[in-house]
Amino acid sequence: MFQLGKTLVSEEIIEKDFVCNLTACKGACCVDGDAGAPLEESETKILRDIYEKVKPFLRQEGIEAIETLGHFVKGEDGEWETPLIDKRECAYTVFDDKGIAKCGLEEAYIQGATSWKKPVSCHLYPVRVTEYTNLTAVNYHKWQLCDPACALGESLQVPIYKFVKEALIRKFGENWYKELEQISKQHQSTQIK
Repeated sequence: MFQLGKTLVSEEIIEKDFVCNLTACKGACCVDGDAGAPLEESETKILRDIYEKVKPFLRQEGIEAIETLGHFVKGEDGEWETPLIDKRECAYTVFDDKGIAKCGLEEAYIQGATSWKKPVSCHLYPVRVTEYTNLTAVNYHKWQLCDPACALGESLQVPIYKFVKEALIRKFGENWYKELEQISKQHQSTQIK
């Protein structure tokens, strides 16, 4: 672990490789698990505000879940998260013609219907952020269903922090990311010795 401003960052973020391999996993992170995607407080308002623009991009099952449960729900841990369809996939999940799970929120963004891509927790994955009173922990979340992503990242030699660059900048800012790059270079030079 190393400290970067008010964040405590796991070395795995710069040491481990990762590139999503949707042909192998079929977008299982949107389907598997026992909870919806974690949401920041500010994202709950965004979900409510953009719902009508996103709705045409969603499946009927997702629309029904959202309109029954709400745009977001309180999880068992007391934190906000996206609702699930029958305790399975995220209500905002859509499937392409190959059966690959994708994000309906992101599809609306790609098509220009909204200016918000998706929850930052999804954008950051496999990085998970935990907020504490005076510090934010930035950790690698190892999930077996992402083994193909680890293998692809390793073969392409793409460290996690580079794979999620856009999301890390979105969350922590450009200067924070530049400092992370410098720390990574220093860390690599000490590993070579």
